[in-house]
Amino acid sequence: MSGYGEPGVLIPGTDARTGGGGSFPRILVPVGSHGQADQALALAAQFSAVVGGQLRLVHLRRWDPPLKGTGRFYTETSEQATAVLEKALTSVWAYGVPASGVVVDAVRSGMAHAIADEARAWRADVMVVARRRRRAIGVLVLGSLSNQLMREAGCPVLVAHQEAQNVGR
Repeated sequence: MSGYGEPGVLIPGTDARTGGGGSFPRILVPVGSHGQADQALALAAQFSAVVGGQLRLVHLRRWDPPLKGTGRFYTETSEQATAVLEKALTSVWAYGVPASGVVVDAVRSGMAHAIADEARAWRADVMVVARRRRRAIGVLVLGSLSNQLMREAGCPVLVAHQEAQNVGR
């Protein structure tokens, strides 16, 4: 099995030997707090380096109302959300790829819609998202963000499978 960026990965519309192509110059990548999107981020950075594109990283600062009619309850502070985004940007810049980022506040039930809105506003040509391997019952009950993004995004969505991690939540 090849890793990302190895010869086993075909990048459409490009010639990796010459760096030609440029099919998808604007790539949007949602990033998470616990490294859920590390492989998607690395894939997007390598892809962007080949085609001479730019990345836009989006971190969602999720909130839920604890009780109907009450205020917002955020799962992380704005400083924590900014730190997640800065860490992801630093890893992308290591590839020599121009990148920018934004933290977006979104209700948990509207996360896919918030990411799709950001992709449309930034005029993304493609979106690269991570997908964790989960049990079928979890997908049935909770749904899958990557599946929702494939339905809502106004651009092609490339799904990268994220290897399992020991993340306690």
